[in-house]
Amino acid sequence: MATDFKSIPLIDISPLVEKWDDPNLAQDEGVAEVVRQLDRACREAGFFYVKGHGIRDSLVKDIRSVSRQFFHLPYEEKLKIKLSAATGYRGYQRVGENITKGVPDMHEAIDCYREVKPGMYGRLGEAMEGCNKWPSDPPNFKDLMEEYVNLCTGLSRKIMSGIALALGAPMDVFEGNRAGDPFWVFRVIGYPVVHHANGQEMPKTETDVGCGAHTDYGLLTLVNQDDDITALQACPFLTFSYYVRNSNGEWISAIPVPGTFVCNIGDMLKITNGNLIMFSPYVCFFLNDQPNFDAAIEPLDTCVQRTGGTRRFDSAVYGKHLVSKVLTNFVM
Repeated sequence: MATDFKSIPLIDISPLVEKWDDPNLAQDEGVAEVVRQLDRACREAGFFYVKGHGIRDSLVKDIRSVSRQFFHLPYEEKLKIKLSAATGYRGYQRVGENITKGVPDMHEAIDCYREVKPGMYGRLGEAMEGCNKWPSDPPNFKDLMEEYVNLCTGLSRKIMSGIALALGAPMDVFEGNRAGDPFWVFRVIGYPVVHHANGQEMPKTETDVGCGAHTDYGLLTLVNQDDDITALQACPFLTFSYYVRNSNGEWISAIPVPGTFVCNIGDMLKITNGNLIMFSPYVCFFLNDQPNFDAAIEPLDTCVQRTGGTRRFDSAVYGKHLVSKVLTNFVM
């Protein structure tokens, strides 16, 4: 149920990460405590920080470093991997090219998806066919990003197993035909600043929004923020004002916490849980853990039972939902 939460909970998920492949995971008391905290966080906010996630800090920092290097390149260099319909909507987008609810977003980005071969998903997947567009400068950009995506995808599956248990379902309910072969989405985002006459770099908060209020398309999003800038400040690239809206309409800042990811639930998880857990809009490097591209997402039986037999949301084919969003995201 929606609440007027004032802060975003922090959860140490190390017991879940360490025991994830244990067939008796659900009986472990440490895991049970993580599940209780996930249950509360999802019900009250739909957002939470995770620590103890197992992804090494050096890689997280390397990801931020090479991203800054890319966004500092001359515009003409960045355009070598320009996003277009012909690239399957993969590649670089300039500031203002992405739109949210018809309003240009004041960020630049590289958009990546699981690669799709021609005919892989029939007509449903035609718009997403293509390979990711990686820059040649920095030279280690591609290798770092692919390692990071693989690790974050694995982490997302572990967190989703905990959410499954919180919903009263088997821990593997999001595996198999639902999300055992996830069609992940990965965005590397740069938020530029404006320069005032005195030379100071300041955010143009009155008129420009880095990314408008929205919800994400899939199951779960992992957000990697800079460590050293609070949510009410901005600096060149990768740092942004990150807010979550509570039930009173108040925007709660997601202040960066070193060593953590910010997690939020997406559209597809809303369908499966039947509104048992909170679904909060937010404004904004993130990775979305998604269902299988061709998965038909329906309410889980356990959730239908807990809502008195009511199916509060219609089913949806994830790929169709994703494509409908992607095709209206850009001004090219």
